[in-house]
Order: sequence, then structure tokens, then C-alpha cells
Amino acid sequence: MYKFQFILLLGFLFVICHSCTEDPVETGTGTLEAKNIIDLEYGSHTHQKYDIYLPKNRTSETKVLILVHGGGWNAGEKSEMNAFKDFIREQLPDIAVVNMNYRLADENNPPYPMQINDIGQLVQELYDRAQEFQISKEIGFIGSSAGAHLSLLWSYAHDTKKQVNMVCSIVGPTNLLDEAYINTPNQVLRTLLDQFGNDPEVLEEVSPLYQVKSTSPATILFYGAQDPLIPNSQGISLKDRLVELNVEHQFTLYPNGGHGWVGLDLLDTSIKLKAFIQEHL
Repeated sequence: MYKFQFILLLGFLFVICHSCTEDPVETGTGTLEAKNIIDLEYGSHTHQKYDIYLPKNRTSETKVLILVHGGGWNAGEKSEMNAFKDFIREQLPDIAVVNMNYRLADENNPPYPMQINDIGQLVQELYDRAQEFQISKEIGFIGSSAGAHLSLLWSYAHDTKKQVNMVCSIVGPTNLLDEAYINTPNQVLRTLLDQFGNDPEVLEEVSPLYQVKSTSPATILFYGAQDPLIPNSQGISLKDRLVELNVEHQFTLYPNGGHGWVGLDLLDTSIKLKAFIQEHL
């Protein structure tokens, strides 16, 4: 959601191997080789770009994971998710990875619905080019902080074609009506939340907690109990709602974790995330 996210992302660099090769291309042998395409456009705005990493031997059954960066809805960019991209490519080499940018909020452009529209536009782009890329139309999301909020919200409320099989939230906000947010004395956090305005109906509409349904995709949640930006109630409330709705899910709250973590907690995240993707994507 803010600068703290980099602790988690940089930590991934220490627990994975970077064995991916430089941009190989398809050959004429009939077998698809791996192919990396950088800065494709899915819209006319300079931030409406994405990178796609296509695995070798892919087919129309090759699942797709979309990465959504954090940054408080008004900052950040896709390179911050490169550690996740490398992790997936190393540990789950049969999955296609998409790393996206989206338009950033400012005083004239609130995050919602702009950023949800960007995710929808990108998903439609992948849907339309599935045959060209030789990928499935089935997708999953991994989001960090504000990107986790957007990933949950799009998956729960805007996936009209039911393409999303799984969504991962790493320290993502889930309830903008939480009293811990409404009454926060933290001015940095208050400024970030004020980007959505103060209309309760809008805050409910943009809160994944209020948009999740019994038909929502499998969800895996990771939170830090010492997070200065995400109250414990954010992850716990969504976990409780997933239990109530009988939605397949996993929830981990690291007692010493903040807005990101390292060491054994990070290793635990990577093991659980890999297994969850293998089972549900």
C-alpha cells in the first residue's frame, strides 16, 4: 500500500533462484519456446502497459497469473512485482505470468472505478489474444497491498465471465468502512483512504469484504500482525466472511510481520503460495 511493501518484495529475491533465460522466441520446429514481451499496451494511457512471460510448450490450457503492484493507489509500478514474477517462473514454469501497470490516482482521478476498469481492460486484452499467445482464458491474481485490494475487488465483484480461479492478497485492505480506518489518527493513512471519498455507499462498493460471494474464487490471504497500515481486522474479517460463505481459502497472520516480512515467515509464504496456486489455478 505504501513504501513498506518493498520489504516483502525484496525479500523474495533472497529465497528464489533466477534461472530464467533472456527473451527466447518461437522456433519453426512446431514447439513453442518461451517468449517474453515487455511493455505491451492495453490502452492509450502511458500507464496502461503490461509485460507477459509465456512459458515453453504452452497450449490453450496454459493458465495465467496476473500480478498487481501496490503503492497506495497513487504510486508504484510493475517492476516492483518482478520478484514475484521470477518466483512464479522458477517454481511454476508452466504458468504464464502477466505483470501490469495501471493508471495512478491523483487529485483529479480517484482510484475507483479507474483502476478496476484498467484490470478489466487488461483481462479483456488477454481474453481477445488468448489464441495468439496460446494461453488459457482462466486466470489468477497475486496482489500486494493496494494491488491486493484491487485484485480481490475485481475478482469478487467484476469477473463477469467467471475467469478467475484464485486470488492472493498480501497485506491488502479489505474493508474501507472499518472503524480502525474511519477513526485513524495516522495522517498518511488518512490521506490514502481519502482518495476514495467519504460516501459510505462508495466505501462499501470498493470493499472486498462486502463484495465477496459464495461463488467467489479460492482466496489466499497473508497479513502481518504488526502492520502499521493494515489493521488486523482487515484480514481476519475477510477470513471470517469466507468461512461463513464456505469459500475455499487459506489465511495466515504472522505475529511479528509488518507491511511485509523476511526470513522464515517469507519462506512460509512462498511454500504456501506455491501449493495454493498448484491446487487452485
